[in-house]
Amino acid sequence: MRTQTRQGFPSPTRQQQGGGRRRALSAAAALVIGVMTAGALAPSSASAAATARPDAVQRALNALVRDDGMPAALASVQDRDGRTRTYTAGVGDLATGSKVPRDGQVRIGSNTKTFVAVVVLQLVGEGKIGLDTMVDTYLPGLVRGEGIDGRRIKVRHLLQQTSGLPNYSNYLGDDVRYYTPRELLDTALRHPADFDPGTSWKYSNTNYVLAGLIVQKLTGRPLAEEIDRRIIKRIGLRHTYFPAPGDASIREPHPHGYLRDAADGPLRDITEIDPSWGWAAGQMVSTNSDLNRFFGALLAGQLLPPAQLAQMRSTVPAEATFGPAARYGLGLVSRPLPCGGLSWGHGGSFPGYETRGGATDDGRATNVAVTMQLTDEAGRRSLERAVDTALCR
Repeated sequence: MRTQTRQGFPSPTRQQQGGGRRRALSAAAALVIGVMTAGALAPSSASAAATARPDAVQRALNALVRDDGMPAALASVQDRDGRTRTYTAGVGDLATGSKVPRDGQVRIGSNTKTFVAVVVLQLVGEGKIGLDTMVDTYLPGLVRGEGIDGRRIKVRHLLQQTSGLPNYSNYLGDDVRYYTPRELLDTALRHPADFDPGTSWKYSNTNYVLAGLIVQKLTGRPLAEEIDRRIIKRIGLRHTYFPAPGDASIREPHPHGYLRDAADGPLRDITEIDPSWGWAAGQMVSTNSDLNRFFGALLAGQLLPPAQLAQMRSTVPAEATFGPAARYGLGLVSRPLPCGGLSWGHGGSFPGYETRGGATDDGRATNVAVTMQLTDEAGRRSLERAVDTALCR
């Protein structure tokens, strides 16, 4: 995993956010692509009805391909009345030149964290977990290290990234293989705490590995099953899943994902990779439209009781990772929109894919994905501008 990726798995210039390893892919089967193929800009899909001049969202996606060098970009945009448009630009497979699948599946990185946080908060609503209960109550003796003590870390600290736990993904190196959740936790616990619990904020994937372990301990079922039962099936997410152990593929039509090891290096096809090192911090696969449905349902109160949703939306500053005026709740990020108001979402980064998006309280929702993990601030700003363009149109 990369030492610093952004919104789902760390970024180079903003603090680490969620499961993206940049170097650790040399062992993965990867097709080396020397140069991006021509014909980079694809027309928008049928649902984004063609006009003589592309609309603002299509132009933003075209720019991500043309100006920022993304192999492909795809988006789903829902307006206040629930009408949805999907968009594509670029090439779905650089080796064959195939089109970008309409609303194709992508690895969603740290958007996974919001799913995990919802499950934890559902258990809070059921009286099975206390937000201000210490982690050691549920996982006795497990969380110990230099400056680390599960008897001082609250469940709330995990969900809000205020535990001070070191980020395991900074220390995985280049070993691409299957990891158990305990291996990920043990990797983190070999390093000292970043700060005392509750005294500061810093993004760490380790927080969500622990949250996932608590879910499994209290329910007696795998985290993937709880997410599927409590969220995916409940609101009808037809293209969202938590990959099974050893499943390196993406099940449904999808654009290929690419990695560039150096600024002037070739693109490598990194679509198939064991995602277990992300686990509760970033393992899931979904589509832009399903993410819109998820975040929209969450804000509309379809997944959490009012008290738990209010807790989720209680935020602290998170500008170092998520940009100007961004704030972090319990697995949920708020960002101000240039047209006024806030968007609520998370975002994700995983080798081969980057996603950004958000939903608003009045029913708007947008998610945009590109098929290369972003490594520079300019690319991230461009992707966020595309989201803002769609939400403010």
